[in-house]
Amino acid sequence: MSILIVDDAADNRLLIQSMLRSGGYTDVVAVGSARKAFEFIGLPPYAHVPRISAQLILMDLMMPGINGIEACRKIKTSEMHRDIPIIMVTASGEIESLEASFEAGAMDYIHKPVNRVELLARVRSALRLKEEMDRRKAREQELLVLKQQLERANEELKLISSRDGLTGVFNRRVFDETLEQEWRRAVRNHSWLSLILLDIDHFKRFNDTYGHQSGDECLRLVAYSLNELLHRAGDRFCRYGGEEFAAILPGVEPEGAQYLGEKFRQKVLSLKIPHRNSPTHPHVTISVGVAGRRPSREGDPRELVELADRALYRAKAEGRNRVEVA
Repeated sequence: MSILIVDDAADNRLLIQSMLRSGGYTDVVAVGSARKAFEFIGLPPYAHVPRISAQLILMDLMMPGINGIEACRKIKTSEMHRDIPIIMVTASGEIESLEASFEAGAMDYIHKPVNRVELLARVRSALRLKEEMDRRKAREQELLVLKQQLERANEELKLISSRDGLTGVFNRRVFDETLEQEWRRAVRNHSWLSLILLDIDHFKRFNDTYGHQSGDECLRLVAYSLNELLHRAGDRFCRYGGEEFAAILPGVEPEGAQYLGEKFRQKVLSLKIPHRNSPTHPHVTISVGVAGRRPSREGDPRELVELADRALYRAKAEGRNRVEVA
């Protein structure tokens, strides 16, 4: 990276260049105006020009056209360039000029005529500070990347902890949390909350007949197929336990939940999963219990579970492969 000298006087540019090179700084570029400096570093409106990175800018205060203070201010307003340290080089001893330079973003100043020892000392100090700023910025960037990676990992862990390991649908913990949350929401909004509980008919016989691997595949297929029937963001399809699943339906009246329960039943039947030892049907079927109510502050979400469970029990008692409403 280069040290950039900006001075409209050629003699001053050559002198400062010579002093810097005698101090071991070989990558030194000198330009005669602020506009040339903007072009060199690729500052708008010269952003299309391939830019050369400047490690430090030595800026003359008094220049025709755009003076050093205006140039400094413009560079510091650019996000890409604001970290470049700028040292003002001035023949002026006026406090107002120095104050304006620092307000514009200059980090230091050097009086003319330039003293070699002072110049090299201030340049070394500015470059050390720039190096430390770059290191700190790199560390901050690394920390930001690590933070983002940690957030992604936490999101993945949260997702994993909310899903049933076998079927991929929401697990019992999410069911309990969601039912509690939606019950409270329905109380606030005076709205309906419905619940569907369903059970795969004669699933133990299925496992005994086809083996547990086939039983797992049956559970996965049923869960995936029924979960696909839920399209609203607030609905939750969960594995309730074993071969039992549940659907929480905020804002849905019992008639709507019954309609969805029937769609569930028909969907499972349409999968045509063989179940030759089922006394109900030669293919896998489900029994469905539906319950819905307007929750009250005095009530408990377990009441809704009990109602749906009773409806499910009735569906089984009356021959299975059917939908019953509490």
